Amino acid sequence: MSDNTVTKWVGWVWFAAIVMLIAGVFDALHGLAAIFAPGSAYFVRTEGALLLFDVQGWGWWHLIIGIALIIGAAGLFRGATWARVVAVILVSISGISQLFLLPTQPWLSIIVIALDVLVIYAIIVHGRELAARTD
Repeated sequence: MSDNTVTKWVGWVWFAAIVMLIAGVFDALHGLAAIFAPGSAYFVRTEGALLLFDVQGWGWWHLIIGIALIIGAAGLFRGATWARVVAVILVSISGISQLFLLPTQPWLSIIVIALDVLVIYAIIVHGRELAARTD
């Protein structure tokens, strides 16, 4: 197969870009909502303890990740190599973070991990086809 051959796997790369764009918009909106609601806090009750988290720190984190996802998705739509690297890193972080959620939501975590592996495969093996298709 030559470098100019475009297979149907390029659709999974588009899927990855669309999911990154949607997740980025949601993350950025959640981040902005948390930043502009400074009086809010998140409470977690555990056995023998009550934990209090500052929502503004969480908001800045989600705003930064959301912007990175949006920029990465835009680059992935264009077939940029740097965007494929960013996408693989962000999707890998997503898969690793789902491991921590396995005890609380096992089915969702397993589904997200499976999708993350599929998207990483599509981006690594067939990402170059997206660049060939957009030329």
